[in-house]
Amino acid sequence: MTRLAAALARRLGAGDTLLLDGPVGAGKTTFARALIRARLGDPEAEVPSPTFTLVQTYGEGPEAIWHADLYRLSGPEEILETGLADAFGRALCLVEWPGRLGALAPRDALTLRLDHRGPTGDEGRIGVFEGPDPWADRLAGLAQGIPAEAARG
Repeated sequence: MTRLAAALARRLGAGDTLLLDGPVGAGKTTFARALIRARLGDPEAEVPSPTFTLVQTYGEGPEAIWHADLYRLSGPEEILETGLADAFGRALCLVEWPGRLGALAPRDALTLRLDHRGPTGDEGRIGVFEGPDPWADRLAGLAQGIPAEAARG
């Protein structure tokens, strides 16, 4: 997942939104953490989970990254209080539990649906990207350079 996150990080930028969807323990935070570290160019960067703070930000201006975990929110109205809706379209936004966004979800967002590969969750993860047509070109060749086993799992 770390290699895939690093490869995707090179294809994302200001104004992009990545919606990370999946059950508890599917790897949403792990993926976001790896992607943020890749964007920062620091594999050891402190990247805490935003579970309790709701939003963590890194950098400013066009290089800004917003990482949000909406699990504890009950609806879109609470999201407005975080400032996340204002960050859409100008910062790179990574959103865990995107179902809480409702109508606030950007139409041009890329979704990564993660799930456990096997019944115990120990067999790896499955990831499926979904998004509007422009994402197909942007993601073309994404798995190149990632070992086949990592690309499958």
